[in-house]
Amino acid sequence: MTTRLRTAHTADLTPAELRAARTLLDDAFDGGFSDEDWDHGLGGIHVLVHDERGLAAHGSVIQRRVLHRGRSLRVGYVEAVGVRADARRTGLGGRVMAEVERIVEGAYPLGALSASEEGAALYAARGWQLWPGRICALGPDGIVRLPEEEGTIYLRPASAGPLDPAYDLVFDWRDGDVL
Repeated sequence: MTTRLRTAHTADLTPAELRAARTLLDDAFDGGFSDEDWDHGLGGIHVLVHDERGLAAHGSVIQRRVLHRGRSLRVGYVEAVGVRADARRTGLGGRVMAEVERIVEGAYPLGALSASEEGAALYAARGWQLWPGRICALGPDGIVRLPEEEGTIYLRPASAGPLDPAYDLVFDWRDGDVL
């Protein structure tokens, strides 16, 4: 089966392409992909893989900030990774992630993502490292610990170098799921 990979900023996608991506993600997450989840995947670079049937896989990288040990790091945060049901286990998720990783490593000092139980094995196999420390967010009322996110955050250090798990990762706040 022939596939075509394309990267494009949200601003360069047509309304039809955005609808196709949202539909793919709604289906891939069995209806568990919220409007906030969709919003989190917009405003950055999208990785799209098409086959003869249309959009087969998607992922995006958006910019976020994380505070760690007195530093504010730009983070290439991975969002909205999904593969159409009939195209799973064919390597398309790996193709999307290879391009996502190229973007992260070329443009950000740090990559991060929040992995579902189903996705964790893919990310770990690709060299993403599970963060063993505390996870927090800088919310409207100050720093808030997010214990439910601990054990789900994977990092790709890129040029930031190793981070010290004795210090919290404090992500920027956003509506819906913070991470």
